[in-house]
Amino acid sequence: MVLKKRLLGKNLEELKQIALSLGMPAFAGRQLAEWLYQKKVKSFDDMTNISKVGREKLSRQYEVGRVEFSDCQKSVDGTRKYLFPVACTHKKGLNAVESETEGNLECSSIEAVMIPDDGRRTLCVSSQAGCKMGCKFCMTGRQGFHGQLSAGDIINQFLSVEESDELTNTVFMGMGEPLDNYENVKRAIEILTASWGFAWSPKRITLSTIGVMPELKRYLEETRCHLAVSMHNPFPEERLALMPVQKVHPIQNVVALLRQYDFSGQRRVSFEYTMFDGVNDDKMHADAIRRLVDGLDCRFNLIRFHKIPDFPYGTSQEVKMEMFQDRLSRAGITTTIRASRGEDIFAACGMLAGKHKEEA
Repeated sequence: MVLKKRLLGKNLEELKQIALSLGMPAFAGRQLAEWLYQKKVKSFDDMTNISKVGREKLSRQYEVGRVEFSDCQKSVDGTRKYLFPVACTHKKGLNAVESETEGNLECSSIEAVMIPDDGRRTLCVSSQAGCKMGCKFCMTGRQGFHGQLSAGDIINQFLSVEESDELTNTVFMGMGEPLDNYENVKRAIEILTASWGFAWSPKRITLSTIGVMPELKRYLEETRCHLAVSMHNPFPEERLALMPVQKVHPIQNVVALLRQYDFSGQRRVSFEYTMFDGVNDDKMHADAIRRLVDGLDCRFNLIRFHKIPDFPYGTSQEVKMEMFQDRLSRAGITTTIRASRGEDIFAACGMLAGKHKEEA
């Protein structure tokens, strides 16, 4: 049995080379890109401007590579959580061709979350199955790492949710640390923003990271998309107790890097700050934040902690969150309290675990 290669996740140049290798004209590569990413077809039979002979050649060696979701849960607030099966590799930085030929693929599941808000439809996408970073308050991090998603796995989430044609924005805030799988995330961003792909503006895309370098620097240099940095505590020792990454990539170093870039124009940088009752929600922490980011054009999103099993901290009281917001705002930092979405279906921040509802 011949294992067919997946077209989904390949860029324009790769699709042109595939066309040429099969004796098809180079322009068929652009036609393939349009069918895959703009017309969102699932079968070669639907690619009507490619000759029947060309389609037969393609189908002998390749498949489109679309994968349907295996489960969908709907929240009372309209949020939807989709479960997708994936076959991923443990090796970092593989391109689309390499990932197809890896022998150590592991079957797993990942989740994507569609968040409706007035006229917006934002898709929160996953970049890994599980996560290596081990943040104590995150369900994904606590389950461990199961593998890297290919660019095709990432793009499939955009194409296969029921709201695919309605999506307005995306956040790489689902399962995994995007910068720990940067090559495939970058390729997905290329497909999202290229004229031959989804043709999205970079302003519609936000990547969330806990601050993995040097990939963070590469992201800032190689894309024009927005950035969200998970801070959660401005004090090094306290942050380390929550986030092991602090030992390798201290938040102070992350902020120092951000100071080298201009965020006063089209691109934004924000900080994510999950609030734990009596842990990081007092004046001392707010003032430390002000000192840490002083002079940096940024904003803060305060996030309600969503209680997870076997974790001792509780959620900050609403009045304390409002006081914290007011103190940062008076210091000149744009600060919002993020609305909690999808908590009843375990779709809120830090709650994704890649499990069927019967297992959750």
